[in-house]
Amino acid sequence: MPRTHEYLEEVSGIASKLDRRAIDDAIDILYRAWKNDRQVFAIGNGGSASTATHLVCDLNKWVSDAAGRKFRAFSLVDNIPLVSALTNDNGWSDVYYEQLRNFLRKGDVLVAISVHGGSGSDKAGPWSQNLLKAVKYAKDNGGKVIGLSGFDGGMLKTASDACIVVPADSTPHVEGMHLVLTHLICEQLREMVSINAKQPRKTKY
Repeated sequence: MPRTHEYLEEVSGIASKLDRRAIDDAIDILYRAWKNDRQVFAIGNGGSASTATHLVCDLNKWVSDAAGRKFRAFSLVDNIPLVSALTNDNGWSDVYYEQLRNFLRKGDVLVAISVHGGSGSDKAGPWSQNLLKAVKYAKDNGGKVIGLSGFDGGMLKTASDACIVVPADSTPHVEGMHLVLTHLICEQLREMVSINAKQPRKTKY
């Protein structure tokens, strides 16, 4: 059997096992953030960093095009001078935490994207500790946290208000499905904010 067919069959199987309730919960948190004019921050390392940037782009452009009021979404991986300065001075473990200390306000949302969710380690030690530190800060300071993870979900699974765990032990499958999920989420949000924008506003007398 060709590997192409096998890979696509695996993708289909993974998609069928996703927790729909967790997806709905994540959408609801983001919708409430938009409705209440809260900020959304996205973070990730490696391939997940690019997913964070992509998500923020879609929230600010694709979703917001359908809304009367736009999303206020920011990727904390994109300011290279700031990221490198914080890493140089304080270490990689504080790179997202330090930014949230400056930007996060009560009711804001943090989207943390990690293949392993903080479990496992490599030459530099445990993975994604900078994400987990940012998640703890957000939770301790009145923020909501959405997690996108894979494998067993890691610590992100229990630390988030809503965590979508991709049930796969494969980094390519997890990262690929995270992109599918962010597009699904944005498609749903676009429809929701579009309906909201079309509703007549109440006039105060």
